[in-house]
This record gives sequence, C-alpha cells and structure tokens, in this order.
Amino acid sequence: MDGFSYVNIFETKGIEYIVIIIFLLLLIPFYVILNNKNEFEKEFRKVINFLSAKISNSPQGLYFSHHHTWTFLEKSGEAIIGLNDVLLHLTGKVKIHYMKFPDEIVSKGDLIADISQNGNKLRIFSPISGKILKTNRVLEEKPEILNKDPYNKGWLFSVKPSAWKTETQSYYLAEDANDWLHGEILRIRDFISVNSVKHSPVLELVTLQDGGELNESLLTDLPAGMWQDFQKEFLNPK
Repeated sequence: MDGFSYVNIFETKGIEYIVIIIFLLLLIPFYVILNNKNEFEKEFRKVINFLSAKISNSPQGLYFSHHHTWTFLEKSGEAIIGLNDVLLHLTGKVKIHYMKFPDEIVSKGDLIADISQNGNKLRIFSPISGKILKTNRVLEEKPEILNKDPYNKGWLFSVKPSAWKTETQSYYLAEDANDWLHGEILRIRDFISVNSVKHSPVLELVTLQDGGELNESLLTDLPAGMWQDFQKEFLNPK
C-alpha cells in the first residue's frame, strides 16, 4: 500500500524496549506489595498497642471461648452470650442477624447468628448449650451498640445453660483470657501478612484517628475472600 511501510521490530531495538516495558510492568506490583506490606506492618503494630490497651480493660468474670464469643453466668442462673472486643474492633460497624430465637434449644457449636458489613458476613456459633430465653432486640434497631459496648448493652443472647460447668472448662477466664486475647492479636497479624498478597496485593491500610482510636477497622478494607478465610481460621468450631 502507498505510504505504508512495515518495520519488523525483531530486526530493530523495538523488541528491547518492549522487554524493558514488560519487565517494569511486572516489577511495579512487587514494589507496591513490598512497600504496602511494610506500611501495613507499621500500622498494625499501632493497632496491636491499641487493642492491647483495650484488652487490659476487659471486664473480669467472663468466660472467653476459642471462637471469639464470651459467656457469663448471672446469679439468676441464666447465661449471657456476646462477642469480644477484639473481633468487633477488627470488623468495625456490623449488623446482627439472629438465627436462633427464644424457646429454641441450642447445642454448643450451633450456628446462632451472623454479623454483616457491606455484603461480607461472619458466622457466630454458640459457646454453650441450653434454651434460649431472650435475644437482644435493641441491636436490630441500634447495631452500633454492639461495637460501643460489647460486654454490657451489646450482649446477644440470654440462655438457660444445660451443661455450664462441663462446657466452660476449656474457656479462658481473667488473666488467662487476657493472655489468650493478646495471643490472638499476634495470630491475626500473621494471618493478615500471609493472606493479604493472596487476596489483594494492594491493601487500603488501617488508619488511626488522633488520640489513638481506630479510624477504620482492619477487615473493612479487605476483600470477601479474607473474611471467609478469617471465618475458617478464627471463628469456626474446630
């Protein structure tokens, strides 16, 4: 065709330029991942310090299960079930969806509720067996209470336990609970470090408000696959 000339890039330096461009395109994601990981580790250390302080202020007398629920036996004989502060700080603001209701019988390890945020869900399993007496209906209208006051007004269920002594023997109480929660924070850090690249090479990092309060929760910025892996690793009954 008139005015058209064909250049074989394999006979010119064009192929060298293409190779260099491809190399840079491959190198950039690794650079971003490395820098984001370093920044993430730095910010996560701040989060660890913040959560450690929260753990030190956790109420005494609660029995913490291995799956981030707690239970407390009232003088009346009914047991209260809730979620621990570490989990709720990691998820940020969530909504509660009950799957068990008053007069139903549940066994330890039964699915009783889920918490959700922007389409992501985490399933919650009962730490004890018994008959459900009440659910905290206030949380359906004011879900923010769950995050603000998880050990008091943010309780989930009231249950008449059927095997309290046996089922709580392996749970953590008082100083043992604090030690376990500190250990869980470190385990979560390792979980994030290992799984972040797998699901999302570029993560929006956790940021802190002035004064040390969490501005955005850790799981909020992570993809659905990370929520699913977190469920398997930390919340599912073994």
